[in-house]
Amino acid sequence: MKSLFATFQFMTRIPVPESWTKDFDFNRFVEGIVWFPLVGVVVGAFAAAAFYFANQLFDSAIAAACYVLALALITGGFHLDGLADTCDGIFSARKREQMLEIMKDSRLGTNGGLALIFIIVFRILVVNHLATSASDMVLFYLIAAPVAGRALMVILMYRQTYARESGLGNVFIGKVTAKQTLITLAIGLMLVALLGQISAIRAWFFTLIFAYGYQRFIHKRLGGQTGDTLGGGNELFELCFLLMLF
Repeated sequence: MKSLFATFQFMTRIPVPESWTKDFDFNRFVEGIVWFPLVGVVVGAFAAAAFYFANQLFDSAIAAACYVLALALITGGFHLDGLADTCDGIFSARKREQMLEIMKDSRLGTNGGLALIFIIVFRILVVNHLATSASDMVLFYLIAAPVAGRALMVILMYRQTYARESGLGNVFIGKVTAKQTLITLAIGLMLVALLGQISAIRAWFFTLIFAYGYQRFIHKRLGGQTGDTLGGGNELFELCFLLMLF
């Protein structure tokens, strides 16, 4: 169970007692990949709750903004930062080595800023649309999206090369086994199906195709994946999943 608590500690801002992860070897974090869909359930449930209560007081657009804000707060903007860094590097029109250096820079560039604006705006618009077009299922969809996003991150890890010499992403990238990959995807699909039924299953498979396309796109430009591209992938997979529910 230590791998579960360590995964929550690593991927969220949810307080986890230090004693629950004491002596857990950082190099064993890859064992926690199978818990990624469960992390998605918890993160999605908190954010969906924020949407629900905001929707009782305000209109659906404000509630959608509260959902997006809750996601950012519970993760500490962890994945959003990865998306911004990835876009700053990938769209810099530089050579591979320079792209990786740009991605390491803590300063926010134009491409990263635009990526953050568009991912936030699009997500608010999509959630607002679902709130009106699928009001009876919207809460389930809002929980399912983080599940899909985190489960499909395994596509960016299995049989992939780490594009840097060292970094946090190196704990997962290229270290995930075929068994762990299949278990993670199976748990993710099962949870998505339970939450969103047929519509969510269809959205899952479209997002799976998108995930493979994103993996190849990044690999072609960087020669592998990084922690930033994992975070960026999560954000894009969540948005893609929600869009495919239309």
